[in-house]
Amino acid sequence: MPSKQKSGSLPFVVYLLGLGAFLMGTTEFIIAGILPELAADLHVGVAQAGLLITAFAIGMIVGAPVMGLATLRLPRRSTLVLTLAVFAAGHVIAALSSSFTVVFAARVLSALATGAFWAVASVVATAAAGPAASSRALGVMVSGSALATVIGVPVGTWAGQAVGWRGTFWALAVLAGVVAVLIGRFVPADAQRAAVSVRSEFTALRQGRLWLSMSATALVTGGAMAAFSYITPLLTERTGISAGVVPLVLIGYGIGALAGTNLGGRLGDRKPLTAVTGAAIGAALILLLLIPLSHYPAPTVVLVVLLGMAGMAVPPVVTSLAVRFAGNAPTLAAALAVSSFNVGIAVGAWIAGGALESSLGLTGPTLVGTVMVSLGLVPLAALGALRATRTQHAPTSSPAADSADEAEHRHAGV
Repeated sequence: MPSKQKSGSLPFVVYLLGLGAFLMGTTEFIIAGILPELAADLHVGVAQAGLLITAFAIGMIVGAPVMGLATLRLPRRSTLVLTLAVFAAGHVIAALSSSFTVVFAARVLSALATGAFWAVASVVATAAAGPAASSRALGVMVSGSALATVIGVPVGTWAGQAVGWRGTFWALAVLAGVVAVLIGRFVPADAQRAAVSVRSEFTALRQGRLWLSMSATALVTGGAMAAFSYITPLLTERTGISAGVVPLVLIGYGIGALAGTNLGGRLGDRKPLTAVTGAAIGAALILLLLIPLSHYPAPTVVLVVLLGMAGMAVPPVVTSLAVRFAGNAPTLAAALAVSSFNVGIAVGAWIAGGALESSLGLTGPTLVGTVMVSLGLVPLAALGALRATRTQHAPTSSPAADSADEAEHRHAGV
């Protein structure tokens, strides 16, 4: 049941969950900023230390659905506190160790907790906000992760360079403990709800709409991130931007992503399918323009910011749709929505890396991103066709069913 709040405002717990997402986003991306210091301290090569990024991605992909199911019978508030405690423990273990293997395992542990947090927090945020504001609530929560790229990663990188990477990990552990206490204090206890089971969660996955929405997420966000993952060599070697200015461009991307998550969430509550399709078309056009215009600094910087806005407008809307489609068994659906986002990033970055080394050169990743995002329009078109079919057949049902279906179309948009 939605929390009591002023008209037009979101419950405080949504912003609190956004703070947790900020910590999760910071720890996911911070390794890139402190990689040299971490590699030197653990006596491994930079390439080997980079496996910590891969470890976290794999942990997120696996952790969201597996841990979501493992904690299914626990109260959601307790699950959130538990995941933050495990997240903090993973950082403490890493900070105390001088073994790369232990640090690697600790990163996997933190990633498993992060995946579980995202899955459960998505359900809690949508339930707290109610159907009419669920996409906006998820937009605010996802904004925490986007804000991590603007504030958390730069500050964490600076701290890592000043006091060592262990200091950054200790700070993340302490902050996770503080957020766990706040969530335990302010997130309401679960309302009386139907008994949940693993079988009911899997039954909810029979809907084709779920898989279409998650395919769209993987392709659109994966395509946008495929290009962004290799944006630095494009900026320095093709656009001619100096290495010292690149972090400012990346912050611009983060600001665009922050705006996109909030804008997508707001538009998604009214017309989710239209919002996601518009974002996908926008991202495809931005990437297509980036190929010829990347010779020129000013247009390139503008397009990078717009890419963050268009690409990151998709996850909050699609996650909200997944939760709605799943009905009374939303946890696994939300978890798979999180996994689809990370699968898209992992696969997109892998293909883009191959394109970069091919004859396509510096624009290869951008071309890969353009193709992936364009392919994402296919499942979105299928969702539109399903919506039209359901609307066409609605008059043949009973008045009560008509009312229920109309409400679903109004809130879910498909």
